Amino acid sequence: MVSVTKKIIITGAGGPAGINFVRSIKEAPEKISIICVDANKYHLVWLDVEKKYKVPRYDAANYIDSINTIIEETEANLIHPQPDGEVKLLSENRHRLKAKTFLPNKKTIEICQDKHLSSLAWKKEGLIESEPLVIESEEDAAKASELFGYPYWIRASVGFSARGSTLIENSETAKHWIGYWKSRGIGWKFIAQKYFGGRNIAFQSLWLDGEVVVSQARERIEYLYPYLSPSGITNTPVVAVTISDKKVNEMATKAVRSIDSHATGVFCIDLREDEKRNPKPTEINAGRFFTTSYFFTAAGVNMPYYYLSLAYGEELPDLPQYNILPEGLYWIRHIDAPAVLVKENQWSYFEI
Repeated sequence: MVSVTKKIIITGAGGPAGINFVRSIKEAPEKISIICVDANKYHLVWLDVEKKYKVPRYDAANYIDSINTIIEETEANLIHPQPDGEVKLLSENRHRLKAKTFLPNKKTIEICQDKHLSSLAWKKEGLIESEPLVIESEEDAAKASELFGYPYWIRASVGFSARGSTLIENSETAKHWIGYWKSRGIGWKFIAQKYFGGRNIAFQSLWLDGEVVVSQARERIEYLYPYLSPSGITNTPVVAVTISDKKVNEMATKAVRSIDSHATGVFCIDLREDEKRNPKPTEINAGRFFTTSYFFTAAGVNMPYYYLSLAYGEELPDLPQYNILPEGLYWIRHIDAPAVLVKENQWSYFEI
């Protein structure tokens, strides 16, 4: 196989997820040309790469043209979108791009980015017990309480970082939550679902032709400023720990295959455990990595680099499909505090 110089454009590179992806690629065992783009000029300051460009927002009419101009100037041969909005746009316009992508197919991304559609697919395959209910009125909220009981979960069908999410524990909360968003003129579609109160689990995985190539699960323990969100969930965890759980691995795999039997690319699955500790899928981020992808790189498993190798058609070393890292590795970080990798039972403090 003829070796190709890897020249990759990363969009949304100045956000936390983009920065962690870039950090991983910079630690690859080969030289990779990294071109970063972002709509926010301030965020580009953090990126120490070969070239970086300020571009229009992804919803601007000239966004694709801007990306193609950069591709021509840099001779980039792969583009990786990190934010969901750019994943969707580049997926829908991949035929217009002058560099290749390594994205799941268009229909898969469409389903994964709509929690209503993905939940319907999981219900059909028996992975969850009940269909979500579309919420448009107080009457719908009352119906949700009959279907799911209290508490149940309301969230926007499309969006990230727990957009529009809250736990509904009584009819008053439901009434005011729906009224609040309507009063702001927000046109989001809301759904109600059964609430699972167990462990909050993230499963990061690479796929090729319907098979898991490599994966690792972690439990989210604490979020960044959880009090800023009614759901207690913000856009990124500050404490997470690797786990090894056969039921999690099996359920995450089924969740992806129920949507795409030929899944290819990166799939990051959110799961919550029910009262019997059975993991249930709640969301799939298709085509992009989790915010904390550098966690696994720091622990010795560079999934973004493996992703690039797959994208360029290269063979990977023998890798376990599941549990590539030992359990009990903690990743602890915060605003203005560098991330620290800590092994289970190796804490450096006194307890009184």
